[in-house]
Amino acid sequence: MGEWYAGLELFPKIYWSIALVGSVVLVVFLVLTLIGGDADDMGGDVDAEIEGDSGVGFQFLSIKNLSGFLAIFGWTGVACIEAGLSNILTIFISIVCGFVMMAAMAALFYYLSRLQSSGTLKLKNALNQVGEVYLTIGANRSTIGKVSVNVQGSLRELDALTDETMDLIQGNVVKVKAITDNGILIVEILNK
Repeated sequence: MGEWYAGLELFPKIYWSIALVGSVVLVVFLVLTLIGGDADDMGGDVDAEIEGDSGVGFQFLSIKNLSGFLAIFGWTGVACIEAGLSNILTIFISIVCGFVMMAAMAALFYYLSRLQSSGTLKLKNALNQVGEVYLTIGANRSTIGKVSVNVQGSLRELDALTDETMDLIQGNVVKVKAITDNGILIVEILNK
């Protein structure tokens, strides 16, 4: 293999080197991504103290995208050289293909990052939801009970009060009509 590489002219040697190095780096990032490592944080977590920082949404220039550019740039150049294209045309096609790869990877990582869910319960999503009394709720907001209600795709048991003149007992079907400032649901009986 060393003799073959040494026998190459300078132009193909540059492209083969870029293709091999770019591919190795891209495979390392791919493996790190698959096993859960975050390759962009190799230098440490600089933004650890900034709460709520979701970072830059669409990152065109990143280490992952640059390694993708180098890999595709190199292999496209090798293919163009093998096809007998001129050096200028080879460079042009390689650069275009590299930028297309960078854009595709940036878009992929952007849309993958949008799939994340914080898991934080937002009580406003419980408004107008129908549920069932789980623990008795006292009439006229006298005692706090619990209701089972579907919020954000999962069934939750949440504290509840009612303005009804009678106690709401287990099994009553209710609708959430309001939420107090401290996160207690105000429910009313459905189908009185």
